[in-house]
Amino acid sequence: MVDSETRWRLVRRLRQRGPEAEKPLEIRSATVEDLPAIRDIYNYFIRNTVVTFDDKPLDLDYWKQKHELLGKFELPFIVMVRGDIEVIGFAFVAPWRQRSGYLKIVENSIYLSAAATGKKLGTRLLADLISRCRAVGVREIIAVIADRGADASMALHKKLGFVEQGHLAKVGVRFGKPIGSYLLALNLSR
Repeated sequence: MVDSETRWRLVRRLRQRGPEAEKPLEIRSATVEDLPAIRDIYNYFIRNTVVTFDDKPLDLDYWKQKHELLGKFELPFIVMVRGDIEVIGFAFVAPWRQRSGYLKIVENSIYLSAAATGKKLGTRLLADLISRCRAVGVREIIAVIADRGADASMALHKKLGFVEQGHLAKVGVRFGKPIGSYLLALNLSR
């Protein structure tokens, strides 16, 4: 695991504006071709942060199955792309629970590459995801956010109308330390 000071030094360096920042941004549905970049973005968070409860990098087959499953459910799985090809973030919703009583209740996930953080891009990506959820009849979006290291995610979700529903303390372990989750919800049926 990279220490916090080293990680932020890397993030600051990646955030420096250069010619890459000039390229136009687009949010679109994820394709199979986007999955290697999605895998790499997510695996960075597995290796270096406590914001996900996955503890081993996920392979491309996992992401192919996820993409296929969400397509069958007709649920949004989107990417933010810089210059038509560079995936700098992704977001999706998946069924909250398997039981029929939870129909149209989903859990969201949103991740940006280190170079894309701190630029209000998460706001654009999550707002687009919410809009697409409304369009397919989702009634409620649940966010499960780590209680350590995810302050920006908490702020983003609250900014877009998610309401805190509870806290589950010490329900998981990351890097040998207990970690909990905040539960937030956004009702779309109003």
